[in-house]
Amino acid sequence: MIRGLRPLLRGSTYSGALFAYCGALASLPLLPFAALPAVAWPSASSEVRFALTVLVWSVLIGVVGLARTTRLVLIACARRMLGVSLPDPVGVRPRAGSPGDGTVPSVASGADRLRTPLWLLAHVLLGWAGAQLSILLLVAGLLLPGGWAGAEAGVSVNGWSLRAESGWQSWAAALGCLLLAAVLCLAVTYTLRWLAPRLLGPSPAERLGLAAERERVLAERNRLAHELHDSIGHTLTAATIQAAVAGEMLCADPAAARAALRGIEESTRAALEDLDYVLGMLREEKAGAAPARTLADLPELLDRLRHAGAVVEPELSGDLAQVRGTLSRAAYRILQEGLTNALRHGAGGPIRVKVATAPDSLELGVVNRTGAGRGMSPGAFPTSGHGLPGLLERVRLLHGEIEAGPDGPEHWRLAVRLPIRLPA
Repeated sequence: MIRGLRPLLRGSTYSGALFAYCGALASLPLLPFAALPAVAWPSASSEVRFALTVLVWSVLIGVVGLARTTRLVLIACARRMLGVSLPDPVGVRPRAGSPGDGTVPSVASGADRLRTPLWLLAHVLLGWAGAQLSILLLVAGLLLPGGWAGAEAGVSVNGWSLRAESGWQSWAAALGCLLLAAVLCLAVTYTLRWLAPRLLGPSPAERLGLAAERERVLAERNRLAHELHDSIGHTLTAATIQAAVAGEMLCADPAAARAALRGIEESTRAALEDLDYVLGMLREEKAGAAPARTLADLPELLDRLRHAGAVVEPELSGDLAQVRGTLSRAAYRILQEGLTNALRHGAGGPIRVKVATAPDSLELGVVNRTGAGRGMSPGAFPTSGHGLPGLLERVRLLHGEIEAGPDGPEHWRLAVRLPIRLPA
């Protein structure tokens, strides 16, 4: 019994009913405009003019519900006063880091847009019905006790009357009216809570739009993670080795030590450009142009490795100028990751780098000796384990082929083949 009365004792029950009653009051300014057709038709019967007024009033309420601002206000109020969880409507809103005007087009269809007018009509209808019945029950609860307005006090509405004799019967009837008023508030609130997710929440088409937006955001984050892993990971690896080389050569060969320090400066400057771009994207600021590292920057990358003390043997063939755009940038990152792994896990010796272009394909390769080099243990370069999976994903997105594994007893080989003309 007490558990069944708990909803009647919650403030959210009455705030929801107040939300409905406020919706009814908000519709009053439209009533004079709705009465204009009935005023212009004086020969019609009172029933016809009443029905016409109600019809025009409903149409005007529905038209107000078509406005996007109305939907936003209703969603905010429903969250606050009904306590329901409703996401923001899918529509034109900023897209972080997107080109052009940076917006996501609305995916709501014409049928979906009618849900807000339906909600508004139900809101107003429940508000008016609930308000009138609640006022009637409250008045009855105040007037029925005989001690307030005499022994014959009662309530009469359209021929229906409720009277109670003085004494406990009148107090019981008054308590019943007040209880019914509370139950009515509960019914109005629960009805609105049931309708809100169905009419103000996302439609199936909007859910698809939200899912697509979440997928786009995750893909963008994944791309930024790749950028950070490739650029910052390579820079830190190279800088660590260059610092070790500079420390060893500081007294024996100051020129080599200075060269290693210059290599650290150049590589960290390039990494800072990448980092500034990625941080701008994460902060949803208007970031500058993305650092476009392409195969044209490969000589600079190889020079940084030489400054780190590595012996690099490049084998370049074909016309690299025909590799452009996304393919050239991806090829640079693949080689950067392969060379970083060669520095981290290689055992010294030359690192062979292959870049060969053909009319329909681009071949990339990195071969290095395996084992811990330069007297450092493999643990000197902790890794996240995302390098090879990241390479696999890059190559898969470009419809290419990749091989990574031992090449004989002492070498590790990375071989990638990318089509220059991607399939449609």
